[in-house]
Amino acid sequence: MTTIKSAGRRSASVRLGRRPALVVIVVLLLFVALLSLRIGSADVSNGDALDALFSFDDSSYDQVVVRSLRVPRTLIGLGVGAALAVAGAAMQAVTRNPLAGPSIFGINGGAAFLLTLAVFVGNLTHPMQFIWFAFIGGFGAAALVYAVASAGAGGPSPVKLALAGVIVSSLLGSWMTAMLLLDEQAFEVVRFWLAGSLAGRDVEVFWWVMPFMIVGVVGIALMSNQLNILALGEDTARALGMRIRLVRFTITFLVVLMTGAAVAAAGPIGFVGLAVPHIVRVVTGPDYRWIVLYCVLVGPLLLLTADVAGRVVARPSELQVGIVTALTGAPFLIFLARQRRIAEL
Repeated sequence: MTTIKSAGRRSASVRLGRRPALVVIVVLLLFVALLSLRIGSADVSNGDALDALFSFDDSSYDQVVVRSLRVPRTLIGLGVGAALAVAGAAMQAVTRNPLAGPSIFGINGGAAFLLTLAVFVGNLTHPMQFIWFAFIGGFGAAALVYAVASAGAGGPSPVKLALAGVIVSSLLGSWMTAMLLLDEQAFEVVRFWLAGSLAGRDVEVFWWVMPFMIVGVVGIALMSNQLNILALGEDTARALGMRIRLVRFTITFLVVLMTGAAVAAAGPIGFVGLAVPHIVRVVTGPDYRWIVLYCVLVGPLLLLTADVAGRVVARPSELQVGIVTALTGAPFLIFLARQRRIAEL
């Protein structure tokens, strides 16, 4: 009885803390977005950063820098962060694996492979030339992983999906490495993309990939109740009348859609999709209706913070955001893997 009462008190405190925490996160996100507009190899003032948005003066060098370079970078960071975080939450529910992330379907490996192949064969040099190869590669790899996992009895179970993702990613990664070793020019073109970066993208990239991210995020949000049921296990979901294969396929398609777009725009950025869902559960509890909402905000907050940190620590140069998230995410992954309670989920 004491345990039930204490659990009820914790659940009530979580519910009461959700809305105030949401307001705090929104304020922090706006603050970090402003820092993203201000900070770089040359800082600009708050006034110039805001004027570049609301009263642009093309004779001001600082405002031109903000409008042409930092606004697209910030917008892409907002979209990519939200897409990766929501995709990670969805994958952890579908696979019932707390260490799952968007890359579990080989999306990162497929995108990197086909993009490298396009640069290697076609000598492409501009992001708008090869971004669609990355998108198609991510989609194709996810389809291959799903097909491999669907073979045999039982269909695409969570374990089979994870194993198929590892196998396909490893195979594509070895082929990609071989191409880069054979062509130094191709390596120079794709190396910043492979590291995961928000820099060097213009606003056209944002407008091309954003519809896919929006469809994916909104679709997952609308299916948050199904995520709650899937997280309880297949037996419970089946007893409640859920068509598990159809729901799992739909969620997987939405994850691939928004993750493929995110990877195409910014490269294979790791740990955002893994870490953010666990961070937000501290406030939201296990309800995926709240988890998805918080991921939409905390994902961009984490990614833009890492991007700003990368500009500060290596001035006048910068560290790619994928490197920063890897450096900070690796200790978190080790901590997560050592938690017995998490490992037994």
